[in-house]
Amino acid sequence: MADGSFKDFVLDQLGALPDVRARAMFGAHGLYQGEKFFAILDEGRLFFRTDAASAADYLARGMEPFTYAQPGGRVVTFQYHEVPPDVLENAPELVAWAQRAIRLAAAQPKKPARKKP
Repeated sequence: MADGSFKDFVLDQLGALPDVRARAMFGAHGLYQGEKFFAILDEGRLFFRTDAASAADYLARGMEPFTYAQPGGRVVTFQYHEVPPDVLENAPELVAWAQRAIRLAAAQPKKPARKKP
């Protein structure tokens, strides 16, 4: 599935959630509800924000965390895990998983804005 159509599919599946939108970022897309960044769409895969407790649900189903290879080869792992395909296909279940990710995003302290030099 092309990235644009996958993005449209995911947004449609999450249609029961108010104010969800996708924003382009570094060749991928971030999903936001309001100002809460809760998911990443990258290369036809959806990753939700996790914490130690919720990550266990993803890992038990064989789902991996989101990783990014920086220039120079260093790989960075983020607190986002890929959503299982059966959850992705079931809109009500996907919305429930997204709500948990949104709650985690809301609990994150907001980073202070950078001052311009």
